[in-house]
Amino acid sequence: MWFERNKNKSVKKHETLRNSVFELRSRMARMVSIVEITSPDYNPMAGQDPKWQKDAADQNFDYMFKLLIIGNSSVGKTSFLFRYADDSFTSAFVSTVGIDFKVKTVFRHDKRVKLQIWDTAGQERYRTITTAYYRGAMGFILMYDITNEESFNSVQDWITQIKTYSWDNAQVILVGNKCDMEDERVVSFERGKQLAEQLGVQFFETSAKENINVKAVFEQLVDIICDKMSESLDNDPALMAGGGGQAKGQKLTDQPANPSNPNCNC
Repeated sequence: MWFERNKNKSVKKHETLRNSVFELRSRMARMVSIVEITSPDYNPMAGQDPKWQKDAADQNFDYMFKLLIIGNSSVGKTSFLFRYADDSFTSAFVSTVGIDFKVKTVFRHDKRVKLQIWDTAGQERYRTITTAYYRGAMGFILMYDITNEESFNSVQDWITQIKTYSWDNAQVILVGNKCDMEDERVVSFERGKQLAEQLGVQFFETSAKENINVKAVFEQLVDIICDKMSESLDNDPALMAGGGGQAKGQKLTDQPANPSNPNCNC
């Protein structure tokens, strides 16, 4: 009898310990999904090339836009980002684990704009982590693969994710990637354009491999965001977007009034 009671206690203790471990793992997973990238222990530039590190550390900019590239797995999000940020392409497929990002500084309408571009994993098991980064994003590149019907059919689900987790004024561009693979196309240009019109967003077909419309997509998205910021400044001049300090009624496309140095692009 004494042996049985102690055996039962030992089993219960083991089960309690096991449940505690499972609970700890669950809590850690939730913490990972909401951790901020600004954590002092996180070094996103580790292992990156010096040029990228310099661009990421550069604080000389008028605006900083957070952009996300989303869509099903293997539609070409990572290749698309690398083509734009590094002008490079590799045919080897390596699935993104969780989320990654790159930084690129561009000039639009005489403004220095720093782009923080996030590359998200498309697999369902990473969805809890990736949706945590929707918050604060000003623009989304929603991508499907023109050779993959399922990725096209998932566009509406991704739009729902954007509406659920991002702010109301986030701008979206729909992108049909891999347009160089015409022989394997299953989604026509017309279907993509029609869906974009139904969603009220702009549409591009692109190829990261052949560098078709990659730069145009980012430039268009930045322009749309700038236009929306200008509208906000017109409606409420007290809003200072990114510390730029535009005067009342001044568009982002306008020349700054009384510049201290007309030859300076900063």
